[in-house]
Amino acid sequence: MNRIDWNGLAESERSAMLQRPVQAVSGALQAGVQAIFDDVEERGDTALQELTARFDGVALDAFEISEEESGRARTQVPADMQAAIAEAAGRIEAFHRAGITRPYGLETAPGLRCERMLRPIQRVGLYVPAGSAPLPSTALMLTIPAHLAGCRQIVLCTPPRKDGSADPAVLLVASQVPGVRVFKLGGAQAIAAMALGTASVPRCDKLFGPGNAWVDEAKRQATQRPGGIAIDMPAGPSEVLVIADAGANPVFVAADLLSQAEHGPDSQVLLLTDSRDLLDAVALEIDAQLAALPRAEIARRALASSRLIQVADIAQAIEVSNRYAPEHLILAVREPRRWLDRVHAAGSVFLGDWTPEALGDYCSGSNHVLPTGGAARAWSGLSVGSFQNAIAVQEATRAGIAAAGPCAATMAHGEGLQAHARAVERRLEHAA
Repeated sequence: MNRIDWNGLAESERSAMLQRPVQAVSGALQAGVQAIFDDVEERGDTALQELTARFDGVALDAFEISEEESGRARTQVPADMQAAIAEAAGRIEAFHRAGITRPYGLETAPGLRCERMLRPIQRVGLYVPAGSAPLPSTALMLTIPAHLAGCRQIVLCTPPRKDGSADPAVLLVASQVPGVRVFKLGGAQAIAAMALGTASVPRCDKLFGPGNAWVDEAKRQATQRPGGIAIDMPAGPSEVLVIADAGANPVFVAADLLSQAEHGPDSQVLLLTDSRDLLDAVALEIDAQLAALPRAEIARRALASSRLIQVADIAQAIEVSNRYAPEHLILAVREPRRWLDRVHAAGSVFLGDWTPEALGDYCSGSNHVLPTGGAARAWSGLSVGSFQNAIAVQEATRAGIAAAGPCAATMAHGEGLQAHARAVERRLEHAA
């Protein structure tokens, strides 16, 4: 990893240090994803079969998981993994249930009532990555809030393995939510299938889930097509930013950086510290831990675009972090809550030495589907509300139009919209 002195950089150099690696290939991504969308739109399932053979190396006659394959999943998942999934599911459900938004209503004037009601999105599409490693944890993070929201149709796509099957742990999670339909489709072609619909795959109203740069770009393009659908958020290659002081444990910090680096070669990890000694110790520890990692080669490629950055103090580190807007932010500092009020842009924050980001990935209870690529400046992580529509309702009686109508008519005239004003005034005449 490159070691950088933040205060020795010009402004343009600082921007370069915070650039995500995927930005450099965005042009090629856009063209490649566009071609996939066009192909799926024109040829449907035939295109999906050819794209799956090309990108996943497997020929499939059917994409949807059969009841037989789903039933075999439980026997293929080790008992300890099944227990861990159940334990994690309990925490995730408890956290998300507690955060469910409630409908409300009030009388804003005598005889005038306004309400906000919530309705589940009817058909949602969930993407569970499995490119370099299957992610049943993501299946938990997506299916549980979708179920709590009351979504009636849940479509889940996950890449097939080389033998044509889907990961058993992902299927086990999906089978625990009634009505989930699982399809063996991965990458941008899965997003295109759920966005456009084919003979086999239903068209969805909103898409959810993280993925690599291709999946992230496919979700973005899905929203821009005619009749385009909604997405949860930009959720591309994983990233973590660690802010550490001199008291942080370099073993922990290095482990946290590597835990995200092993996600994929386009992941990015950053360390900001005001301690030169800690920076040096973390650099050494990364080398030592990397040598023992099974996914060391993937992590090395991610580390090539990652940074160890020295700052003047922790306050400056927070400023840099807000500028970067990381998906994951770890505050490995003394009294981490002291700094929490200064954090304005992050997908999820992990406080102190004993809260690894990996805890949130699996079983703390919060959702690990988070905005990436700087989107945390304006987007939030997944919740039950992400799977719902909020619909406003208003009802006026004769007394209500008399109370609020003159205000509306005056504003309509002020905007030059006479028909708006008359729609109110005609009622005022009859209400008198």
